[in-house]
Amino acid sequence: MTIAIKPTASGSTIEQNGSTILTVDSSGNIAIANDLTVTGSSPLPSGPAFSAKLGTNQSFSSSTFTKIQYNTEDFDTNSNYDNATNYRFTPTVAGYYQVNASVRINYTGSAGDNTQIHIYQNGSHWDCQARVNSSGNYGNINISSLVYCNGSTDYIEIYGYSTHGSSLFDVSANNPSRFSAHLVRAA
Repeated sequence: MTIAIKPTASGSTIEQNGSTILTVDSSGNIAIANDLTVTGSSPLPSGPAFSAKLGTNQSFSSSTFTKIQYNTEDFDTNSNYDNATNYRFTPTVAGYYQVNASVRINYTGSAGDNTQIHIYQNGSHWDCQARVNSSGNYGNINISSLVYCNGSTDYIEIYGYSTHGSSLFDVSANNPSRFSAHLVRAA
């Protein structure tokens, strides 16, 4: 096997046995030719990934853990996110998943309220972030965590909590509430 790096007028190419397999343009962008895949002892992960957002405001009761209903999918590569009934991610590939979530809470003019966002795995608490609202009206909170899922029965959900009464998980075009996850490393 012969691998050659050849400069071109717009960047360079990497060739294997005379065929271009990778092109690097003058801006540093990389293109892999002919849908080649990465193989070896640590191939790039290819597994379920999704992103969903809150499509409508969601009311919840004060001091009550409430599942956030991220009901509008941005994408779902393997149909592993239920955006209509359970609002949960059930990956079908065993491995480690990067889970991210955010929520914007409308406090309707109150300050000093405790706000929390929680990642639940299989109905049990996994991780949480908390904050105290320092001003009235709105509060945003984010969480990110690495979670192992077995690829068959494990599932992930996001819950919100606030000590303020009459709160809403709020829809905002500029600061949307989102839930996403993707495979980082297969088990």
